[in-house]
Amino acid sequence: MHTLVLGGAKSGKSAFALEMGRRIISAQSISESRSRGLFVATAQALDAEMEERIRRHREERGKEWETVEEPVNVPELLRGRPAEYSVILIDCLTLWLSNIMHHYPHHIELHCTDLCHALQNTTVPVIMVSNEVGMGIVPESAQGRQFRDHAGRLHQQVAGVCARVVLTVAGIPMFMKGEDIA
Repeated sequence: MHTLVLGGAKSGKSAFALEMGRRIISAQSISESRSRGLFVATAQALDAEMEERIRRHREERGKEWETVEEPVNVPELLRGRPAEYSVILIDCLTLWLSNIMHHYPHHIELHCTDLCHALQNTTVPVIMVSNEVGMGIVPESAQGRQFRDHAGRLHQQVAGVCARVVLTVAGIPMFMKGEDIA
């Protein structure tokens, strides 16, 4: 059962996704030998501020998470070794999309479709965090509008293969599709 967690900047979406992941790890560690999660970080440390942010987030996650930094090849990672883990958490899809737009500007839809195919064939629960960028003002630049439009289409595609879609506002998760895990 995959989950898409959407929200604005600093809305609490990552904290909610981590807590959901921890509950999955705890539930599976009681019944199975898998008791770790895989955290897929799509951010790249391109400056000192981002390096510090990544370091701080890694410390906050704790030892129950193995972290892999993968800015582009997320579908390949999902096809690779997910059975080792109780849950996979991808943070975040909008940074992944930005990386795809930068590296593969003529193949964006192909990469988004590939991600959804990989999700459909992944039996380990996957929680994906993404910024909902389509609820604000219309971006001033053509590139900004392109990004917003691609993000909206990506969210629709991913939501279609997820059992749960959660919108987080002011730290409050609202289930748009499906129900919370026990």
